[in-house]
Amino acid sequence: MNPVKLIRMANRIGGFFAAMPDREQAIGDVASHIARTWEPRMIRDLRAHMVNHGAAGLSDIVRAALARLPR
Repeated sequence: MNPVKLIRMANRIGGFFAAMPDREQAIGDVASHIARTWEPRMIRDLRAHMVNHGAAGLSDIVRAALARLPR
C-alpha cells in the first residue's frame, strides 16, 4: 500500500487520540486502534517503509504506538 497514504491515515488516528489528557493511554489507544482496524499488510508496509526510509512524517504519538505493536 502507498506509504504516504498509510502515514496520513496513521497521523489522523494519532491526532484524534493526542487530545487525550493521559499521553500513555493515548499511545496505547492509538496502538490498539491500529491493531484492531488495520489489515496486517498495512502495518507491515508501514514498518517496511520506516526501516527503509525512516519515520519522517509520522507524529511522535504514532511512532510510540507502532513501537508497542507486536511484531
